[in-house]
Amino acid sequence: MSSKPRRGFVVPIGGAEEKEHHPRILERFAQLCGGRRARLAVIPTASQLKTTGPTYEHVFHDLCGVERVDVLAYHERRDAERRDWLEILKKADGVFVTGGNQMRLTTVLGGTEVAALLRERNRKDGLHLAGTSAGAAFVSEHMIAGGEEGPTPHEGMVQLASGLGVVAKLIVDQHFRQRDRLGRLISAIAAVPQAIGIGLDEDTAAFIGPDDDLAVVGSGAVTIVDPAEMEFTSIDDAPPHAPISVVNLRIHVLTEGGHYDLKHRKATRPAAKPESVES
Repeated sequence: MSSKPRRGFVVPIGGAEEKEHHPRILERFAQLCGGRRARLAVIPTASQLKTTGPTYEHVFHDLCGVERVDVLAYHERRDAERRDWLEILKKADGVFVTGGNQMRLTTVLGGTEVAALLRERNRKDGLHLAGTSAGAAFVSEHMIAGGEEGPTPHEGMVQLASGLGVVAKLIVDQHFRQRDRLGRLISAIAAVPQAIGIGLDEDTAAFIGPDDDLAVVGSGAVTIVDPAEMEFTSIDDAPPHAPISVVNLRIHVLTEGGHYDLKHRKATRPAAKPESVES
């Protein structure tokens, strides 16, 4: 009798995560994948800097203690056909997708055997998948490809494209507070109301487990935009660049230790810290 499929964690990170002194988010991901004995693959496709892959190889190997880290630098679609790299992905415990330009990820990897393998192994084989910045946006089925800054949603504020799709009912945005992206995430959710919006501050991650529990880790916050009770949006007939109305949208802001149940759409605040006792 075959064992029940085991879904792996999905870990979108808001970008600019600590990589030098105490890389807590990356250390936690490495431990999740098996620690020292983990097999990690780094995909730096979104970045055009030659140093991006080696930087994460150094962090995972030297600071997080992982012995086996492979950098798979997919630059062109034909690279996705490399059998040696596919074999590495078939044996990996975790895959980390770096930041850069998320459209490079979807144009180079979208529709390839690599993308299909990542989805399949995450869903059935317990492969853990993390992405930072552009890599975080890429995990969504409906990926934010670009847009404008600002707190007020308006027509044409966000551009959507097809992402990897390991989390089908989420739309992920990154550098959230630092780049004032609330308006574009609300615009995206107004256009795709079956999804839940996840806005990630820098140095902040959402560890999404196989039970659909989202746990916040990092120095910033995760903003949840939930349209389950949305009654109205004017996005369908708003004039070009005009502000749009969105009625009865629910928003949560969660800091480290906070949780969000994606299945039941319920937020849980961080546990209270014990009161200090004066000597």
